[in-house]
Amino acid sequence: MEQKELIPHLFRTEYRKITAVLCKHFGIDHIEVAEDIASDTFLMATETWGLKGLPANPTGWLYIVAKNKTKDYFKRHAIFKNKIAQQLKYTTPGTDETEIDLSEKNITDSQLQMMFAICNPAISVEAQIGLSLRILCGFGIDEIANAFLTNKETIKKRLLRAKETLRKEKVKIEFPNNNEIGNRLDTVLTTLYLLFTEGYYSSNYDKIIRKDLCLEAIRLTYLLIENKDTNEPKVNALLSLMCFHSSRFEARTNNNEEIILYQDQNETLWNKELISKGEYYLNLASKGFSISKYHLEAGIAYWHTIKTDTEEKWKNILHLYNQLLQLEYSPIAALNRTYALSKAGNKTESIIEAEKLNLTGNHLYHSLLGNLYTDIDNEKSILHYKTALTLAKSATDKAFILNKILNCEKKKAEERTIISNRKG
Repeated sequence: MEQKELIPHLFRTEYRKITAVLCKHFGIDHIEVAEDIASDTFLMATETWGLKGLPANPTGWLYIVAKNKTKDYFKRHAIFKNKIAQQLKYTTPGTDETEIDLSEKNITDSQLQMMFAICNPAISVEAQIGLSLRILCGFGIDEIANAFLTNKETIKKRLLRAKETLRKEKVKIEFPNNNEIGNRLDTVLTTLYLLFTEGYYSSNYDKIIRKDLCLEAIRLTYLLIENKDTNEPKVNALLSLMCFHSSRFEARTNNNEEIILYQDQNETLWNKELISKGEYYLNLASKGFSISKYHLEAGIAYWHTIKTDTEEKWKNILHLYNQLLQLEYSPIAALNRTYALSKAGNKTESIIEAEKLNLTGNHLYHSLLGNLYTDIDNEKSILHYKTALTLAKSATDKAFILNKILNCEKKKAEERTIISNRKG
């Protein structure tokens, strides 16, 4: 991997790990210090590697620099060292308080402990999720705003208020007691779900799939399953959902990183092992008496592992979407339901239902209507696709939509030729 690709890749995979460990080390009062040191580490990598070339072990190099920068911070800030660092809860007696443990175990523990610490009822659920995505998942403000369907300024203010509240409450970065873990688990799962969703369908301008985010979400969800206090049916259902979706990674794009629609995917490229794992965790999720949105979405994803279109398949998917919307309404889930409705044999009704949603600022809304109107009213189809093109952010989405426009215009031309020939 070349440097121009490696540094962004390492930033996505290692920034959140370094930040979590440093946050745990400095305490909740000094989150910004941890973020600054992690950011400075990657800035130095960009400058140094550009001049001297890549080190033999880039990840190890980052960890060493992060440790050294932490030590430098203590040296430069004598007041911090003398009055605060000595009180850090996570400093082991008899050791140098600047010694940073970036072992795999401590990284994992730090990430999970930070996630449960941030998912504190002292701040709103939206703030809990946003702060987790920012600090632990390395999301940018734009990505968080997209996840919440809001603007950047709202997110910035929300995160700032959340940090201040956590400081005032003197929240400790540690696992809460068993009862409190249960209370916070839903927010943790929502965070992991959003992390996976951003990877599976990225709002990033250059990439439609970010496998690193998906794999990180899977890893953290699996850790929850390994922990007896968090190994609940809904956690297994979420992991099942992730496995089913991940099974189609290799079939979702072509060699040019262009998106391939579900119906056009090569089924032989689907990962059968991941499908089996998805079925395994879905069976485990069936234990208990409650059904979460993850159970229903995992069920929908399961039916998508059966490629052949059948009435049974799409009616089951439609039924699951109906249950999902009753349990927890989501505009995107409602939009996806209209596609299932069209596949179940009622395209005209699906258009009516889709238009009721009025998600005019969302390119997926216009893309779906473009699809539904194809061969019914190709003029409307083109108009919706052109609107989708103006709203799409990623180059991959734009290329896909443009291709759809060209296909619709070709059909329109064929229609005109047929009409002309009939008149002649």
